[in-house]
Amino acid sequence: MIHNFNAGPSILPKQVFEEASRAILDFNGTGLSILEIGHRTPLFEAVLHEACELVKELMQLNSDKEVLFLHGGASTQFFQIPLNFLGENEKAAYLDAGVWGTKAIKEAKAFGQVDVVGSSKDKGYTYIPKDLQIPADARYFHYTTNNTIEGTEMFHIPDTSVPLVADMSSDILSQQLDFNRFALIYAGAQKNIGAAGVNLVVLDKNFKATAGRKIPSMLDYQQHIANGSMLNTPPVFAIYVCMLTLRWLKSIGGIPAIEKINREKAERVYSMLDNHAVFRPTVAKEDRSRMNVVFVIDDPEKEKAFQQACKEQQFIGVKGHRSVGGFRLSLYNALPMESVDAFCQFASSFR
Repeated sequence: MIHNFNAGPSILPKQVFEEASRAILDFNGTGLSILEIGHRTPLFEAVLHEACELVKELMQLNSDKEVLFLHGGASTQFFQIPLNFLGENEKAAYLDAGVWGTKAIKEAKAFGQVDVVGSSKDKGYTYIPKDLQIPADARYFHYTTNNTIEGTEMFHIPDTSVPLVADMSSDILSQQLDFNRFALIYAGAQKNIGAAGVNLVVLDKNFKATAGRKIPSMLDYQQHIANGSMLNTPPVFAIYVCMLTLRWLKSIGGIPAIEKINREKAERVYSMLDNHAVFRPTVAKEDRSRMNVVFVIDDPEKEKAFQQACKEQQFIGVKGHRSVGGFRLSLYNALPMESVDAFCQFASSFR
């Protein structure tokens, strides 16, 4: 059996693969493939509507929230957000807690002033900065909820009156949060929501663009809202896979149910690592991600042997990101407990 620990694109539920594969040949008994139906037909409009409604239901969003499925992935949001919401004479607060936060900061500086209110760069991004002093006059506060590469995660929502903007690409829908607290949430789909090629954006209607600049239509959130995520041809198949994945999540009990499972998966892995002399988790205990478990082996020969053993045992995607090295296990929503237990049994016997 192959155990897929890839960081993204990552594992999806088996039933999603099965239904999506059938739809490639025949979508809902129409004789047409999901890959060839018109995006402005009732066939796809029903898919998009259901996907949006499932997001609202699972996240318990109020009527002030708009749900969009957009092109470009999370990286496009790094500049689309300040383009819309940060004027040249305004400032935004940002948290620098990993590679993705650093990239977001770089893009935002092209549009206005950026106030970095906390950074964990001093220790290689192995912890989440605490006691953040967020300026009350900041246009918004941006942070990454889970740092996929470094293996840290924020489990609380910052206490501030400033509009909150969050990159939730790698832990979206994995734990219960008051999602209505956020002015804008964005997440690349390819980890917990569906297939690569589409980005989820949840935007508060009251969070208005005030930058005072002319915005190209394809980068203007209001244009996307007015056109119902169909300002141009949307990624039909990627949105369809998102809809199937959201259906699956609802069927197993939604976010409360998957959070319980995710906690158990992470606890089993970290317990094994903490009790094995060969492995060393690199992240501060209180900030350890439940989605991306990062650890190292300090002996180069043992590291090489472990990599080879993982390959032989078909544990896929366990090599750490090239920027930090070591190992990484991605425990996204769709990863079954069976894979977690198989890895723990294998790794605990490693010598």
